Amino acid sequence: MSDETLDGELTNLDKAAILLISLGESDAAEILKHLGPKQVQSIGQAMAALDNIPQSKVESVVTDFLGLLGDQTGIGINNDAYIRAMLNEALGEEKAKTLLDRILISKNTSGLDTLRWMEPRQIAEIIHYEHPQIQAVIISYLEPDVAAAVLSFFDEKVRLDIVMRVASLDSIQPVALQELNDILERQLTGGGGTNTVSNLGGVESAASIMNFIDSNIEAEVMDGIKEADEIMANKISDMMFVFENLIDVEDRGIQAILREVSTDVLVLALKGADTALQEKIFRNMSKRAAELLRDDLEAKGPVRVSEVEEAQRDVLSTARRLADEGEILLGGGGDEMI
Repeated sequence: MSDETLDGELTNLDKAAILLISLGESDAAEILKHLGPKQVQSIGQAMAALDNIPQSKVESVVTDFLGLLGDQTGIGINNDAYIRAMLNEALGEEKAKTLLDRILISKNTSGLDTLRWMEPRQIAEIIHYEHPQIQAVIISYLEPDVAAAVLSFFDEKVRLDIVMRVASLDSIQPVALQELNDILERQLTGGGGTNTVSNLGGVESAASIMNFIDSNIEAEVMDGIKEADEIMANKISDMMFVFENLIDVEDRGIQAILREVSTDVLVLALKGADTALQEKIFRNMSKRAAELLRDDLEAKGPVRVSEVEEAQRDVLSTARRLADEGEILLGGGGDEMI
């Protein structure tokens, strides 16, 4: 699927990529340091995909940006993922290293925020010997997909304990969070910070993390939670959004998702979907595109369940991002991931 609108105009992501390239490396780094890894990854991929953009479009993008800027002077977006591999691919290893160094050195990153730029295995190693309550707070602070990946490095008993603690969290005193942040900063950066986010954890946070956990681990953890606290398990289950829940997304939302999901990923994801959901997808495509997708599905041979689940997680990740950006609405559901 294309990341462009139906009339071929540039998307906001394309415009951001063009603007940053136009600014040059130094100024681009100054802007990128205010973004989280997911934003940097998305923009980097858009930069890599740009090809032979006419000067008139570049000028139009800059003009539009100046018009929208108005009196605003701050840029501050806080979403997360991993960027090093993307920058290497998009800009080449040498340029990527220079840009990344500028971002990370100039960014006044607190201890907790530093974890967000690390690989899940590294995070798991850092918090492995911490008290379970501290582990739960840190897990709550991470993006759900990263938190799920970190949990995969713990054994069953520890995973269950952490998820239950996350679900039980309501808030944490800013002073306590600051102390944790300071400890992490001394371990990771040697600096000082002022981060005082206090609303962490809760059932919704636990459900978001569970959405990204592999299906076999998910069943194991949910069974353990149900055995220990059935009410909590039901609350988590009710707030989870799984692939089958896409059937409840309005048509306009489905169309928005399809514009950002590749055909290869969609074919794999639909291999594990029921007929009703497949038909909903077909209805929200052009007749020609639907026919091609049907042909691809029929021609696709047997695939591993793990491949289908990974593709479905990719689609769900896109759906959640669009929901977070206010582009679509998602409902909850208690179905299990297939």
